[in-house]
This record gives sequence, C-alpha cells and structure tokens, in this order.
Amino acid sequence: MKHRSPRTHPEEPPAWCGTQDALLSRLACSSGGLPEAEARERLVRYGPNTPEQHTRRPAWVDFLTRFANPLVLVLLVASGVSVLTHELTSSAIIVGIVLMSVTLDFVQERRADDAAARLRSSVAQKTTVVRDGAEREVPAREIVPGDVVLLAAGSLVPADARLLEARDLFVNQTLLTGEPYPVEKQPGDAPAGTEPSEARNAVFMGTSVISGTGRALVFATGARTTLGDIAHALAGPTPSTTFERDTRHFGMMLMRLTVLLVLFVLMVSVYAHRPLLESFLFAVALAVGLTPELLPMVLSVTLSRGAMRMAARQVIVKRLSAVHDLGSMDVLCTDKTGTLTEARIHLERYEDASGRESEQVLRWAWLNSHFESGLRSPMDEAILAHEEVDGRGWHKVDEVPFDFERRRVSVLLEHEGRRVLVVKGAPEDVLACCSQYEREGVPHALDAEARAGVRARFEALGAEGFRVLAVAWREESPDMQVAHLGDEAELVFAGFTSFLDPPRQSARPALQALIRAGVKVKVVTGDNERVALHVCRQLGLEVEGVLTGAEVGALDDPALQMRAARTTLFARVAPGQKSRVIRALRLRGHVVGYLGDGINDAPSLHAADVGISVDSAVDVAREAADLLLLRHDLAVLYDGVLEGRRAFGNVMKYIRMGTSSNFGNMLSMAGASMLLPFLPLRPIQILLNNLLYDVSELAIPLDEVDAEQLERPTRWDLRFVRQFMAAFGTLSSLFDAATFGVLLLLFHANAALFQTGWFMESLTTQVLVIFVIRTRRDSLRSRPSRWLLASSLGVVVVANVLPFTPPGAWFGFEPPPPALLGALAMLVMGYLLSAELLKRWFFRRYAAG
Repeated sequence: MKHRSPRTHPEEPPAWCGTQDALLSRLACSSGGLPEAEARERLVRYGPNTPEQHTRRPAWVDFLTRFANPLVLVLLVASGVSVLTHELTSSAIIVGIVLMSVTLDFVQERRADDAAARLRSSVAQKTTVVRDGAEREVPAREIVPGDVVLLAAGSLVPADARLLEARDLFVNQTLLTGEPYPVEKQPGDAPAGTEPSEARNAVFMGTSVISGTGRALVFATGARTTLGDIAHALAGPTPSTTFERDTRHFGMMLMRLTVLLVLFVLMVSVYAHRPLLESFLFAVALAVGLTPELLPMVLSVTLSRGAMRMAARQVIVKRLSAVHDLGSMDVLCTDKTGTLTEARIHLERYEDASGRESEQVLRWAWLNSHFESGLRSPMDEAILAHEEVDGRGWHKVDEVPFDFERRRVSVLLEHEGRRVLVVKGAPEDVLACCSQYEREGVPHALDAEARAGVRARFEALGAEGFRVLAVAWREESPDMQVAHLGDEAELVFAGFTSFLDPPRQSARPALQALIRAGVKVKVVTGDNERVALHVCRQLGLEVEGVLTGAEVGALDDPALQMRAARTTLFARVAPGQKSRVIRALRLRGHVVGYLGDGINDAPSLHAADVGISVDSAVDVAREAADLLLLRHDLAVLYDGVLEGRRAFGNVMKYIRMGTSSNFGNMLSMAGASMLLPFLPLRPIQILLNNLLYDVSELAIPLDEVDAEQLERPTRWDLRFVRQFMAAFGTLSSLFDAATFGVLLLLFHANAALFQTGWFMESLTTQVLVIFVIRTRRDSLRSRPSRWLLASSLGVVVVANVLPFTPPGAWFGFEPPPPALLGALAMLVMGYLLSAELLKRWFFRRYAAG
C-alpha cells in the first residue's frame, strides 16, 4: 500500500478525509500493530521519518550560476576588452569588484538553504508504538505508515496519523497553524477537502498533545507529512526577488545598448576606411566606458551600509538585496498570532447573563480552574493569572473530569461547611444543563425568553472574536462526598468568561506609519475570520475585503490575483494557501513582504520578495527569513523600510549618473568619430576617464537622501531610467558638440589638444553633475555628504591638473592654453545650469505622468 501526500498527488483526497475502510481495514484489523519484520521492510520502502531533505547543488555550481546575470556578463566582457587594450589595472579592478559582489551574495544567500535542514531537528524524539502485540518505544525517525502510535499528555505527534481511539484528547497545533488555542480531536470521518487545521480526526507531525490520551494509525511519514510539504516548499528554488529581476532587466538593457554602439562605430570606421584594429579598440573602449563597472560595488556597499544602519535599529539583514526589497515593498502580508498579537491568551471579560461585569463569575471560574486536576488549558492559565481572586478557605471535595462528549469540567468545593458544584465548559453544553440564571446575585428561572437572551449574548461575543467559556454552579448538601455526571443538572447559569489573544500595544502606531508610507497591510492567518476581524478593528486596520481558506481554494490563479489585490484579511488559510496569496500579489506587480514566526509561515517567508521574522521565531522561520527583528516591535520594521528606501535612493543616484553621463559621452564620441579625421579620445584616455569618474562616485553610498524620497515605496523603473538617460545624455552631447566647436573653430586644435580639452570638459561635467541629479530639490537646498564632496572635487582637480604633468604626456595629453581653460570653464558652468533647469522640468513632467 502506497501513501501519497496531497501536495504531490492533488487528485487524491487527504488520508484524513472520507471513510476509513480502505486505510483501516488492512492496517488496523487487530490491536497488535505491525510485525517488527514488516516495519523494517516499510522503513526501507518509505525511508526515515524525517521531513524531506533537499539535495542541494554543489557550492561551486551555485557560485558559478551567479555569473549568468547579464550585468555581470557585461562587466566580464569589459574586463576582457581591457586586457586586449593592455589596461591590466582596469581589468583587475573590474574582475575584483565582480568577484567581491558575487561572493558576498553567494555567502549570504547560501545560508537560507539551511532552512529545510532545520526541519529535521524539530521532530527528533522517541515515541511509543504497538508492534507484535506489545508496546515499545522506538525513535521517531523509524515510524512507518501502518504503525499504531500511543499518545498522551505531553507527547509530540511523530507522524501524520488518523485516530482510532481518543479520550479527552486536546492537541496544540500552533506549530502548523500559528494559533494558540487547543484543538479537540476524536475518531471519525472528515468531509472531502478538509484542511489539516480543520481535521478533527487526525493528528499531524510536530504538534503536541495537551491533555487526554489517544491511539492513532500512521498514514504518512517523512516527506509525505504536512510538515514535509512545508519542507518541500522551502527546499524548492527561491523565487526571483524584485531586486534580482530589475537588475537583470537593467543589465539586458545595457547589453543591447553596448552591442548596438559597438556595431555602429565599427560600421562607421569601415565606411571611412580607418584601420580596423584601431577602430575595434576604440569601439570596445566605448563599450567599457558605457558599462557602469562600479555598479556591483555601489550596490554591495550601499546595501551593506543600509544593513549596518538597520542592525543599529535591531534589524538583522541576512540577504543584502533584501534591504532594497524592503524599501520597494508596497504590500506587507503578516500573520496575526505572535506578530500583531501577543501569542498568549488573555481573559478579557467576565460577565453575567445580561452582559454586566461580574466578579462572582470570575471567582467561580478561578476556583474551577484552580482545583481541577489534569493538564490545564491556556484558558485556565489565563483565568488563574488573575491573582486578586481570594481562594482562601475553599477546599476540593471531588471532581467530574473534562471529557470530549460533555465538554465541561465540574469541581465539588467546600467553604465553611457550604458545598458547591462549580461547572465550566463550552457554552452550549453548560447552558443545556441550566434551569436558572443569576441576575444581580439572585437566581431567576431560565425560561425560553431568558435562554434566548443568553444565547444571543454568546453569539455576540463570538462575533466580536472572543473565545468563550460558560460558568454555572449549584448548591449541594453539606454531606455530599462524591460528584457524578448526573449532578450536572438544574444548574444556575452564572455567566461567561471571554478570551482573546491581545494585540501588541506597539502594533497600531507602527501599522499606521507603514500605511502612511504607502505600504498596504494584509493579514493572512489560520485563525477564524471573526477573531481576525476583531484584532484588525482593535489595531485600526481598515478591512476592505475578507477571503477564507475555502474561498481561496476555490479560486484559480487569475481570479485569486484579482481578489487578493482587493482583500485585506485572509482567514482560516493553510500554509500552502498563504504562499498562493503571496504569489498572486507578486504576479499583480506588487513587491510583497511577509512577516511571520512559525513553521506554518516558513513557505510564505520563502515565497515573498522579502521574508521577515523575529529572533524568538522557530528555527525554520528564522532561517527562511531575509530579515530578523531583534525587538518584537513593528516600529522596528518601519525603520527598516526607511533604511531600505535610503539605500535605494543612493543606488539610483549612481544609476542616473552612470547611464546619463556615460551615455552622453559615448554618444558624443560615436558621433565625433564620423566627422573627425582622428579619434576624439584615444582608447587609453577613455579608460582613464572612466576610472577617474568611478573613483569620484565611490562616496555615493555614504550620501544623504532627501526626506521626500523616503515617503513612498521606491523600485527600479526602466522607463524612468531610459527617459532620464535620453534627456541628460542628449544635453551632455549638446555641450560636447559645443566643446568640439570651440576646440576646432576657435582654437584650431590638433588631435592631442582636442583630446585633452574634451577629456577635461567631459570628465569635469560628468563628475560635477552629481550635485545636480543627486536630489530632486533645488541643488543648493540639498547638502551632499562631505565624503561625496571630497571625492568629486578631488577627481575634478586631478583631471584638470593631469595634462600639465609628466604622466599626462604618457596618456597623450597636451597642456591647453589659458584661454581654452577659460572657455572650458564657461562651458562647464553652462552645462550645470542647464542640467539644473532640465532636472526640474523632467521631474515635474515625469511626476505628472
């Protein structure tokens, strides 16, 4: 018999659905369990009972695949060109930058692959099974399908199993669902399509037994369990993030532009009958000049600095590009429990039948929880947390323990000769045993009208998202020694105790700050919609729409994309459905972050553009996340968003510089090569220009960013880059043409003087324009960092002094006359003023669409 996971074979219903005949008749026909020999054979057939272990690619393969990025390929080609032109220093610099960037990304991101391996350690325990008619303890990894396992309070469930017997069995499924409330389990069937979180007749690997006992038949082990599904999702290839896609598209754009430029120059040179080798070297030097060699370094340094600033705000960055993705994030999906709430149950209300607060209800509930035997539930702990209740003088006489059929517990208590039976449990079952209700301390008959009123109050509490217990009592004779089930009758209904997992106090202002910053917040939870809606209301989160897990499952991918964009709350969703929601939002063009801290959140953390968890999360969630919050406070996340936007703002400064100035200069050289009888710049001068320009931009990662650039999500926009490049590149070329005219018509420059004059003008303008295009404000109102100021002005000085030095002659420069220096200075000033005016017009036009 072969057991398959519903993930691998969606046409087969889960093993907990439908009738038990096929599963149980063959494997559970006797209470003797499997023969040991059969168990060993099945262990070989099905493998060890550990979540799926992903076969990782060798490290060297993973490392080499990172060189397939188009931008990296362009840079490596540029390095090869530098070798051909004997510019070994430039080649070494380019290769060094590429290796440093690729290695840093490889080391950071390789660690995320350890997430699936962490799952194996989360279930390392022994368990009791029945084999050959006897109970024995075996390692959990040796459990096989068909084993009968015994469960008791405190047990970890070793595999996915269907219940054969259960007595008062309550299971904590927080590991899978994230919800802290215990779940009642009992044998039986489940309707087709039942999700694991709703299956009352099955228990799942990694969950824990709170109370009661059970006997269960294993139907799935290892990779075929629900937990194995999560491991499989983590072990799969990581989806490309927005940052990776955008850099790849940018690299492709540069690659196409470079190829076209080289072909154009070669065609012109061939037409003009120039030496082919010299023309080729000039063309490839142009290609090198167009390539932003320092972009990987600028990205790495800028993102690293952002990561360091985020670490100072208690956000640990595990994947550098996540800094950019956080700044670009326009949708934040968050789990409810433990992220928006405290992940602990709190007693919120204790009230009588009419809804008024009642200290007597609290006292009866406290006494019942205090004296009941067995493992206390989280709701009992919440009641007992009210230490102000005075229990002195009360003594326990007897107890009718909790069981699943009754769903209540009764405790017979004595106080100064008075004996009272106090009952606490599910409201429907407690109310069925009551004939009176208490109002202002006086019992009244519980007639049909009063009973309807009590039920209406219970439903109203449920609609507000509360988990509710009912409390009742009955006076007993002073000599009563034993309590029986039959004594749970003719009770006086005292009232309700209502529980919530309270929202975090810091969550409300942080959520509002994120929303003001342009980030839509969506809640994706395994809890029911009433509870989740109540939490959203308490946090001031406006709910636009609600989708349940069942509704998500009924939607195909295009329909889910449409609905997800208009939905704020996703309730009762399974881990796989959370991932579907995130993928649907990403396919709609959103940059999606996910915040969660449980094993059930790990696939969603893996699927998001940026996965965010907390340091107190389970190991798997911490490993799957890209960012870790060291303080459980969403305000820390908001600070991280601003840091991401700040880092991206500096990256875009370099992109604007590298594309506009370089493109303008290369366009000018390509055009000049058609008109001049000599090369406008020698290949070595082009490479020197490019190297000095790159040095001037080294301080960009340390620059300040205007406050208005932090107000909205930011991301790569190739349309913006292309238009900016065209506008400023054209302006640069126009002033280059003016420079050509001055050099040729006024000064009748020879080849050496022409190359010197244009080298000085082009490098000065393209370096100084950073102070114009680094900000959308008036350039004089936005102060650059002192490091950027020093590096830029230093390079301008070198560029204008070099022609007058002996090394300048080695590069082919000729000292220009003073009159030419004055003319070049006027051209530089005119260019900077024109660039300022063009910038204001461009950003106004672009902002208007």
